[in-house]
Amino acid sequence: MTHKGNRKKHGFSLVETLVASIILSSAVLTLGAIGTNALTDTRLNRHREVAARLIDRQLQMIDHTGIDEFIEMGVTESVIEEFEPGYRWEVATEYQGTDNLYLVTITMTWLEGKRPYNLVVQTMLNGATLALETDTASTSEQAR
Repeated sequence: MTHKGNRKKHGFSLVETLVASIILSSAVLTLGAIGTNALTDTRLNRHREVAARLIDRQLQMIDHTGIDEFIEMGVTESVIEEFEPGYRWEVATEYQGTDNLYLVTITMTWLEGKRPYNLVVQTMLNGATLALETDTASTSEQAR
């Protein structure tokens, strides 16, 4: 004899299946968004590292030529296309009014998609004029 009241349910109901599917879909979409953001951040950090290396290269060039000669050359901006996505650098120098000291600001700009990014570095450099005057003064004092 079977009783209708003693039947056990087997499987899942349609509502339980839909709720589980929605939860699983939300988790997959969330993980996908996290992965996409991580890749975007990684690419942006790679561009920042390249920009920092290019700024360092530019500072070495300025240090090698000397800040006074660099200012006389008048080259304060250019585009570096050898690296993707293409970087534009700009150098601004400002005489500090004492000890032939210059504030040098280098800005590296690039586009990521259609959005512009930049990295700005500032440093102080001594001009050569003061060093030459000091060397000349110490040489003339030694000659006396």
